[in-house]
Amino acid sequence: MKRSAFQTRVSTFREKLVDAPPDAAWIIQPENRRYLSGFKAEDAQLNESSGSLLINHKANFLITDSRYETEARKEAPDFEVTLVNKGLVEGLPGLIEPLGAKKLGFEEDHLTWGLHRHLNKKLRKLVSPVRLSPLNGLVEDMREVKDKEEIKAMAASAKLMSEVLGKVIEKLTPDLAEKAIASQIEGLAREGGAEDLAFPSIVASGPNGALPHAVPTKRKLGVGKPIVLDVGLKLDGYCCDMTRTIFLGKPEPRFRKIYKVVRQAQLAALKEIRPGVESTHPDSIARDIIKDAGFGDYFGHSLGHGVGLATHERPRLSPQGPVLLKEGMVVTVEPGIYIPGKGGVRLEEMVVITKNGARILTKDSHFYDF
Repeated sequence: MKRSAFQTRVSTFREKLVDAPPDAAWIIQPENRRYLSGFKAEDAQLNESSGSLLINHKANFLITDSRYETEARKEAPDFEVTLVNKGLVEGLPGLIEPLGAKKLGFEEDHLTWGLHRHLNKKLRKLVSPVRLSPLNGLVEDMREVKDKEEIKAMAASAKLMSEVLGKVIEKLTPDLAEKAIASQIEGLAREGGAEDLAFPSIVASGPNGALPHAVPTKRKLGVGKPIVLDVGLKLDGYCCDMTRTIFLGKPEPRFRKIYKVVRQAQLAALKEIRPGVESTHPDSIARDIIKDAGFGDYFGHSLGHGVGLATHERPRLSPQGPVLLKEGMVVTVEPGIYIPGKGGVRLEEMVVITKNGARILTKDSHFYDF
C-alpha cells in the first residue's frame, strides 16, 4: 500500500531527529501539527491548544481532549489519539516516560515561557528526568519545499482568490469605503469555498496606502489616488497572498511614475527566481531599481516570503540571511514604495519555483502598462 503524505513526512522527521539533540519531539504549532498529522483543528489563541503531537522513533501520539476526539481519529489515522482533560501538558509526562526519552524537543518560537516552566518542572520530577531541548525549526525546514499535492492546493487557493479580487476590482467606485470592500472580499471568498481568510484583508486608499499593513477604515476610495488591495484566503488549509494597486480615474503623475518603478522592480525580480539562486539576490535586484529611481528610502520591507499552511513562512526574500532557493518553494514577490502622508503602491505575485524559474500562481491581470 502506498504511504500517505503524512507517513512520509513523519518518517523524514524521524530521520532528522536522529541527527538532532532531542530523541522525542513535542509539536504544538498548529501548522506543524497539521503538516505532520493531518489534524486540522486550529488554536483559538496562543495559550489555548486543540492538541499536540508526541513523536519519537517508534511512536506517534496525538494528544487532545474530548472536544476534538472525533476529528482527531478521522483526520490523523497514523497517530494514536490520547485524551487529556486537565490542560496541554498534564498527560504528557506519563506518555514520555515509557518512551525512554532523555531530551524532549520543543518549538522554541511557539512555546510560552510560562508553559515551558510548567512542563520543565513536571519532566524533572520523573523517575528518569527529561530535559527540554529546542527543535531549531526542524519541521519548518521540511515545510520550505512543497510537494505536488501542496502546490496543487496552493494553485487552487490562488485561483479562487484571483477570481474574487477580479470581481471586486471590476465593481470599485469612488464612493465605496475601505471597510465595505474588505467585507465584500471575505463574503465572496467564503461563497467560493474558502475555509477562511489567510489574513485580514488590507484595503488602503490615499494616504492609508503608505501603511504597508493598513487596517481598513471608513475612508472612501476617491479618484486619482492609489488603492492597495492585499488579500489572501485558505483553501484546504493552504494560503495564498496577492496584492494589486488600483486607480479610479486618472492617476496623479507622481503615483503613475511610482507604479511604473514598482512594476519594473517586480518583473525584474521574477526573472531572477530559480533553483540555486540565493534568496537575497531577487531582493537586491528589485531594491536597486527602486533606489536608482530615487525611492530607496521608501521601500522598507523584504521583497517577499514563503507561503504555505501559514501566510508567512520560510524562506524570506530579503537583504539578510541568504539561503539557496529550491524547486518546490512557494514565495511572494512584492516590492512597494510608500510615501508617508500621501499613499503607496505595492504589487504582489505568489509563485512556485520550478526548474525553469518562477511560475506565477496568482492570475489576476489588473496591471497598468504606464
